[in-house]
Amino acid sequence: MFSIIGAILFSIVAILTILVAIGLPLGEFTMGGQHKILPNRYRVMAGISVFIQIFAIIIVLQTDGFIPLWFSLKVTKYICAFFAGYLLLNTIMNLMSRSKKERNIMTPLSFITAICFWITVFSN
Repeated sequence: MFSIIGAILFSIVAILTILVAIGLPLGEFTMGGQHKILPNRYRVMAGISVFIQIFAIIIVLQTDGFIPLWFSLKVTKYICAFFAGYLLLNTIMNLMSRSKKERNIMTPLSFITAICFWITVFSN
């Protein structure tokens, strides 16, 4: 159950990242909130991160058994724990952002997603 919530929340982040990567003025929600529209080099980074986010979504669903495993369960749990740790670090970085939008919206989103990933790791 928590894996589904985590996957949905991280999907929202992935969709936002796609929108930022294609140049929509949502940059205040990501990457420190310094740019309303991300410069081209940041858009490329955002585009690459979408693939990593999709991989994380697949991993959390695999860890909980909703989709077939690509790796052993042990490896999948380690990868899921890595992403959970990354999301906690991301939460701290969002808290330090100058952008109110990133602090107020992305911080809780990242934190709740991290908790869902951690619960998924330890519940299986």
